Amino acid sequence: MEEIHRILETIQRIDLRSVLATITQVEGSTYRKEGASMLFLEDGSQLGVLSAGCLEAHLSACVPDILETGVSRSFVFDMQSFEPLSWGEEPGCGGVVHVTMEPVHDVFVDHLYTLKHYLDQQIEVILVKRFGSDGSVTDYGFLTTDRHQFGEWRGEFPKSLIHLMSSEDSRRSGMRFVSSIQSDIFVHTYYPKPRLIIFGAGPDARPLAALAAATGYAVVVSDWRPALCDRRYFPDAESFILGFPEETMKMTHFTPDDHAVVMTHNFRRDQQLVQLLAERQLCYLGILGSKSRTERLLTGMPVPMKVYSPIGLAIGAEGPEEIAVSIVAELILRKNKKQEVVNHETE
Repeated sequence: MEEIHRILETIQRIDLRSVLATITQVEGSTYRKEGASMLFLEDGSQLGVLSAGCLEAHLSACVPDILETGVSRSFVFDMQSFEPLSWGEEPGCGGVVHVTMEPVHDVFVDHLYTLKHYLDQQIEVILVKRFGSDGSVTDYGFLTTDRHQFGEWRGEFPKSLIHLMSSEDSRRSGMRFVSSIQSDIFVHTYYPKPRLIIFGAGPDARPLAALAAATGYAVVVSDWRPALCDRRYFPDAESFILGFPEETMKMTHFTPDDHAVVMTHNFRRDQQLVQLLAERQLCYLGILGSKSRTERLLTGMPVPMKVYSPIGLAIGAEGPEEIAVSIVAELILRKNKKQEVVNHETE
């Protein structure tokens, strides 16, 4: 899951200077891909990873100088070499990684706050960066899917970039040359957190909510029982929806990127929920329970979308924790397959 959400939350919460590191280009086999980010704080702490430990020490050593000069820098790490390197002995990972490090100064902070605002509103945001001959970032701009533009760009923002950012090609992260401005730019799309709505707040929903939140999902818990639908049991949930199935549907705005899991253990409530959810366009709808129970739930019910049941990948899971692992693994698989389709269509 993309670290940008945790990074933005940290920048907003902590009053420390920091440096944002972003992979802008990869060649060959690498641990992370273009767009992966990491935050280095002035107290030496770090958030996120860009490699399996091969690059971070070298990048961390550059943080004091970047904070002192206030100038961004770019680095190229050749992981194909088997010669001992300053950032790790004989890494031999098989790829080349380009990393840009930027000081998070006051103006940049304001734009990152704006980025977080749009992502929190479930709005995608596309980023472009232009680089100088020395590898520093000279200009950057953000464009939302509803065409709101912000950032720091010298002069008028090129119309050719607005056209590029509005095209499907912008979904493919990485460097590209733009002839109209005679410059290489980096393009990346930031996506809102995928949302997981858990219908049912029983004890077995708790490890699912915790693991899903830890892997980057915005977790919403819904139940009609206030004694169960409580932050004491779901400390990582972003919100709660208290009510019976028909009530909760009216209180929830669903999107095609939403994931829903039905696990109330009440047959009648589950049946109501599935019937109502099947009318929505969801990325994923899963039902906890045996195949025969699900068949009874769906008897006589038109279901226009695929229903995942038994829920979770078949890993022989037993108990709430293992079942949670299998469910989250299936959610990640489904999400990544959908993203692969998008990336393939833009290539």
